[in-house]
Amino acid sequence: MASKVIHALYTDDDILLNAVKETRKAHYHIEEVYTPFPVHGLEKAMGLADTRLAICAFMYGLVGLSVAVTMMNFIMIEDWPQNIGGKPSFSYIENMPAFVPIMFEMTVFFAAHLMVITFYMRSKLWPFKKAENPDLRTTDDHFLMEVDLGGHSEEEVSKFLSGTGATELKIVEKESDH
Repeated sequence: MASKVIHALYTDDDILLNAVKETRKAHYHIEEVYTPFPVHGLEKAMGLADTRLAICAFMYGLVGLSVAVTMMNFIMIEDWPQNIGGKPSFSYIENMPAFVPIMFEMTVFFAAHLMVITFYMRSKLWPFKKAENPDLRTTDDHFLMEVDLGGHSEEEVSKFLSGTGATELKIVEKESDH
C-alpha cells in the first residue's frame, strides 16, 4: 500500500531542527529525517526513544569477560599449566593479576564486534543493500524531512512546510515497508 509523503529540503541544520519542532507541534507525522551529518538534539526534537544499544554493549562485554575467564582457566590452569616467571599454576585466583589485561581485551573485543553486528542488523544495513536516501544531496550539504500527509491536504502541509524554511518541496508516493 502506497502513501503520500512530502519531502521538504533544508540547507541549514538549525533551520531543520526548528522545522522539526514546529512540525511536531502542529501534529504532522514525520516519517524520517535525512542529514549529511549527525544533528545534535534532532532525536529529542523528533520524539525518538532512547536507544537500548548501551545495554547490549554491556551484555556483550560480560559475554567477552566470561569467555576470557573460562578460556584462561581451562588453558593456563587445567589443560596445560606452565611455570612462567615463577608464577604458581595451581589456581586461577593466584594468577588473576596476570590475566587482567587478557580479560580487559576480550571484554572490549566482544563488545565492539558484537555491537557492530547488532547495529547493522538493527539498522537493516545488509551487505550490498541499495541506498535508501531519497535525494543524493542529503549525503553532501542538504537536509530532508519526510512528512506523511496522513489525511491532510497537500496544499495545507506544503504551505506549512514552506513557512518553516524549506527551500524545496516534493510530493512523493512512498511504498509501505510492512
